[in-house]
Order: sequence, then C-alpha cells, then structure tokens
Amino acid sequence: MNLSNTNTHNVTVQWFNRIALFVVFFWFGALKVLGVSPAEQIVSQLHALTLAKFISIDTFLPFLGYLECFIGIIWLIPRLTKLAFFLFCCQMATTFLPLLLMPNETWQSLFALSLPGQYIIKNVVLIASAYTIYRAGDIQVKSFQQEI
Repeated sequence: MNLSNTNTHNVTVQWFNRIALFVVFFWFGALKVLGVSPAEQIVSQLHALTLAKFISIDTFLPFLGYLECFIGIIWLIPRLTKLAFFLFCCQMATTFLPLLLMPNETWQSLFALSLPGQYIIKNVVLIASAYTIYRAGDIQVKSFQQEI
C-alpha cells in the first residue's frame, strides 16, 4: 500500500468536502441575508414557535444567514475545523427541529416527507461530509504522533 497516494487521496477528499460545505453554507446563508431564501417560511414558523420572545424575525434571519456564511468560510480554514464542526453541529441540531415541532409542515404521512421535510433530511449528507473532515483531522494527528 502506497501511503503517499493514500494521504494525497485523503487530503483531496477532505478538500472536496470542505468546498462543498462552504458552497452550501455560504450560498444558503447569503440567500437569507438577501431575504430571498426559499427556507424563509419554515425558518420563520420555527422562529415563531421557539425564539420570537427573545429576538425579532427581522434580526434573526440575517443573523442566521451571516452565521451560515461564517460557518461556510471557516470550513475552508483547516486549523478552524473544530470550531467549524462545533458551530455546524449546533446549526444542524436546529435544522431538524421542524420535523418534531412542525409535523404538519414536514410530513405528509408516516415515512413520506413533504418538500420542506426532504430539504431538512438532505442535511444527513452534510453531516456525513462534516464528520469525514472532522475525523480525518483526528486520524492525521494520530498518524503524525505515531511517526514521532
């Protein structure tokens, strides 16, 4: 087994994942900042159920958009991977809330998601991508420590 080819492949896979997460987070965040996000309705409904007492929707939506843009950018900075992963996990946890708190909006029937529900479930792929990057960093550190 050629370790240098394996390492090059792993780095390439990590960068493809980093760029994909950047594109998705920055793009979707920018749409929220610009007020043209197709997710705005479901975000607004969830906001009304959870945070409306604490922050107005007019403040929350741009904040969420800027946060998503920030998360996207820091995925491109390998030394900030742990921060990116932590913020990503927090944001992902909130994206699944409509499945529980808004079943009429996210489910058509048992196992049949509505379009917003499908939009939410696709985040499983983002989670796999983020976890791949996060674990690859741990593996590289362990590999480096074994070489020393």
